[in-house]
Amino acid sequence: MNIFRLLGDLSHLASIFVLLHKIQTTRSCRGISFKTQLLYVIVFVTRYLDLLSFSSHVSLYNTLMKLFFIGSSVYTLCLMKLRFKPTSDMGLDTFRLEYLILPCFVLSLLITYAWSPTEILWAFSIYLESVAILPQLMMLQRTGEAETITTHYLAALGLYRGLYIPNWIYRYFSEGTVDPIAVVAGLVQTALYIDFFYIYFTKVLRGQKFELPA
Repeated sequence: MNIFRLLGDLSHLASIFVLLHKIQTTRSCRGISFKTQLLYVIVFVTRYLDLLSFSSHVSLYNTLMKLFFIGSSVYTLCLMKLRFKPTSDMGLDTFRLEYLILPCFVLSLLITYAWSPTEILWAFSIYLESVAILPQLMMLQRTGEAETITTHYLAALGLYRGLYIPNWIYRYFSEGTVDPIAVVAGLVQTALYIDFFYIYFTKVLRGQKFELPA
């Protein structure tokens, strides 16, 4: 564990708390993509299958974080699908998930570190996470605007992945290790946020409303 990994994890936690706070305080899921949240559930469940094996235990911190990510993502889905379903923008959340899930699964069969179910599903989760934000970004593109608190959620989520870049650099020079799958997928994921962050820094952080250029 290094400072960049820790800050990345904290940013990830912050994004989840901001999202839940937005839903609970506004009592609305407006502007939030159900499909992106569903993809994150798939990501966490397929990545953390090692929770089923006590021999794979790393640390209490690691286990608690994994349980929190799975639990909070499922809870978010329940809020959106059950409690606040009438407020969901299903008519705008139309991204075809099979366009993401199937290519990522095929890629995980072709490029993985071992031909075992757990390794294939781990690779699948990494590939899928790199594009899981696309339904949310496409939804944002269709509406052309977003509530400020929703942009804070997206910013924290993007920062989480961005902080993993210096984490990989640090680990390369301090430990001599590099994970090509995680690095490439992480760079793709970070790149997807570039346009969002440009508007976030030039408008939202200056007190203006988040609006895409006409």
